[in-house]
This record gives sequence, structure tokens and C-alpha cells, in this order.
Amino acid sequence: MKKITIIILATLAVCANANAKVELPSIFTDNMVLQQGRKVNLWGKAVPNGKVTVQPSWSKYKYIAETGSDGSWALYLPTSEAGGPYSITFSDGGKEKTILNNVLIGEVWFCSGQSNMEMPVRGFPGQPVEGSIDAIMGARPSVPIRICTVKRQCSAAEEKTCDCRWLEHNPESVADASAVAYFFARRLNEVLDVPVGLIITDWGGTPIEAWMNRETLRLEFKGEFDFSHLDSRILPKKHPQNSPCAMFNGQVAPLVPFTFRGMLWYQGESNRGRAEQYIRLQTSYVRMMRYLFRNENAPFYFVQIAPYNYSDSDLNSPLFYEAQEATLSTIPRSGMVGTADIGEWGTIHPRKKKEVGDRLALLALQDEYGIDYIDAHSPSYADAEFKDGKAVVTMNVGDRNLAPIGVDLEGFELAGEDRVFHPATGRVSGKTVVVSSPEVPEPVAVRYCFHNWSVGTLFNSYGIPAYPFRSDDWK
Repeated sequence: MKKITIIILATLAVCANANAKVELPSIFTDNMVLQQGRKVNLWGKAVPNGKVTVQPSWSKYKYIAETGSDGSWALYLPTSEAGGPYSITFSDGGKEKTILNNVLIGEVWFCSGQSNMEMPVRGFPGQPVEGSIDAIMGARPSVPIRICTVKRQCSAAEEKTCDCRWLEHNPESVADASAVAYFFARRLNEVLDVPVGLIITDWGGTPIEAWMNRETLRLEFKGEFDFSHLDSRILPKKHPQNSPCAMFNGQVAPLVPFTFRGMLWYQGESNRGRAEQYIRLQTSYVRMMRYLFRNENAPFYFVQIAPYNYSDSDLNSPLFYEAQEATLSTIPRSGMVGTADIGEWGTIHPRKKKEVGDRLALLALQDEYGIDYIDAHSPSYADAEFKDGKAVVTMNVGDRNLAPIGVDLEGFELAGEDRVFHPATGRVSGKTVVVSSPEVPEPVAVRYCFHNWSVGTLFNSYGIPAYPFRSDDWK
């Protein structure tokens, strides 16, 4: 009887394996976009100690991966140039195959951050996005933009799965997509004429350390963060998503190591007040992401937090601007979008998300895709000379110089030896701005938009705003 039972169980196991399908992570669905011209990472589960065959419709070749004792497998799949739609068929020898349909090959970007990245094209209640109606109503599935938004999930341990699926370009999916990411994708698609895929994972109010893994924080920030919630596997009841590693565990770990071209990042409001630490945090975050996703050269483009009437110290934002700008020298292949001209006094979520998305796209088009007939970089402070009762500020700016000429520019301040700053006006002259104020006859320091709330007036000749700056180091 025992022998018969064993035979029956073995037979059932064989039948189960014969009917099994290859299991794929949730990031692999119909309508997805794969990065063109790369060996992209594929992985999943199948029959243990067997083989998985992958057949993409763009190739005559079949690719084979061996499964481990737990059924896990992984392989690199070469992709073609941009195009599609294609299909990919997965088989482990069973009767039933797993097939992904309507797959495009193009440019894939990983988009993350807090609420200004999260803010959808349809806006938040009472907080609209400029141009949202045209974007939503004009969305057509024929436009090869695909959107994959990860649903909210924070965790005290690294998760293997998350809730997400790729959607076509239609009014419903566009309305719910990150506005910054969407306008970035639309500009990229218009200029490059290739499919664009967006992986969007965000959560409003989250600090950067929530998006980092334990190993990175433990090794590089010893004693600066509490990991007790990770040891107990219990997140705090209040704002659990803000705990160190919670967002990485829930909304990043399940996506590793999906292959993408680059990263977009709009985050920082929740780290204001910790400017010095943020330089190290953002640098480590990028290094971590590039390592985990096996993409050491992935470009990283991020957004300077926008001016807003914060109720705390008036220097918290400008000091944070400085910290963000400082990471341009600590993070290779990075770029920062300036927002000094598009903040709003009454809301932390400015409506001009198209400008932000476009500026991110321009950085990528110039630096990553080699389109050199634009200057997508914000003018930045180089030096200041004080003479004849004025400050002559030299800016780092392209060959087309600063703008606008012939008008008095606001947002500048001058201070004398008393260190009291007074409003001043600036006049553009080539790559310099001459700043003066009747209240400061002998200036020794100059500042521009160096407050929580200010309105930028200085640009390059393509309308890209200058970063806020100061010539002094006074606290």
C-alpha cells in the first residue's frame, strides 16, 4: 500500500509540473516596454531543477535558463532597436505557456520620489495641474507611451512582489499617471520618435532614507537611523511609510533588477532641515540604485524642490537647494532641474508640472541622447566681484548667455559689513549680472532667491531658470 501511495504522489507531481506555467514578477505584464539595445534582465519561477525557454518574437533565437532547486531562474535577453508590438513566450516544458503580448521596445525610465512626483496629471483635490485636460483628453493608445505605476506598499522586510501592471496610453491611464513623469515621456517620445516606458513608484511625504535599503544605511550612516522596526518586522502605526527602508522594501525591492535607461527623482521636501546629511543620502541612494539594478552608468536627473511659503526657518529651503546642487559634483552622470520660477506661495504642489517634465526631458535629450542644439542646464553661480558700490556676479552658462536683457530683475539681495540683506535689482550683461541697491552703498555679499519663498527672474536664453545662490557662507 505504501508503494502504491508513493507512485500516486509521484504521478500527481509529474502531472502538476506538466500543467505548471512559468511565473513572472508583477513588473512583467502585457503592454510593457523593454529597454532597447540592451541585454535586459528577466527572472521568475518555474519547475525546480529544470529549464525555461524564452522565445521573443523579434528574434529567431531561443534563450534558455536553468532553474534552481526552488524553481527560480534568471537570464539576459537581448533586445532589438525600438519597435513593436512584440510577444515573448515562456515555457518550462509543460503544456501551458506564459505569453506576454503587446510588448514594445524603446526607452524605459524609473521615476520615484514623494508627492510632487506622485501628483497625477488630473491633479490633487483643489490642486490642479496646468494643461491636464488637454493631456488627458488627447491621450490615444496609438501613441507608444506605456505606464506602470506601483500601488502603495510599505514593508519592514524586502518584498518579492508588488501590485503593478503596464497600461496603454489612454485617457484613464494618463489621468492617474505622475504628471512630471508623463510630460517627460511625452516630450521624449515626440523628439526621439520611439516608445517610452515609465515605471513609477512614489509616496507623498516620504524621506529619502525610506527609499534606501538597510545595507546601504547601515554601512554608510552608522548610528544615524533606527532599524528597530526592521528587527521586529513591525512598522510604526503612524506614518509607517516614512520609516527607514520601508519604501525600498515595499516598492523598490520587488522591481530589482529590471532594466531601464535612467532615473528621475523628485523628492526632498521631507528632508528639509537636514541639508548637510542629504548630500550624503542622495549620493548613496544613486550608488545603491545603480548597483542593485546592474546599471552603473544610469543617468540620474532630479528636481530642485520648488519655492513655497514654509512656516519654519526661512533658510531651510535655500540651504537645501545648495545641498541638492552639491550632489551634482558627487553623482556622476546627474543633472538637476531648476524650479525657482514655478513655485506657488499657497501650495507645496505647484501646478506647472509640464515645465518640470519638459526640463527633465531636455536634460536627458542633451546629456543622454546627444541632442546638442539646446542648453538644458540651469545657470549656476560662479563668482562675485564687489566694486563701485555694485556686485558683478559671473554665472556658469552656455554660449548664448543669460536672459532677459534690458530689464531690472528682482529676487536679488545685497548686504554690507553689517550682514543685513536688502532688496536689490540685477541687470544682465552677457554671462554676468550687475546687482545694485541704494540701501547698500558698499556691498560685500550678494544673494539670489535665497528664501523659502521667492520668484526667479534669471534664465538662460532657452528659458531655463538659474539656481538660487549666495556668495557668502553666513548662517
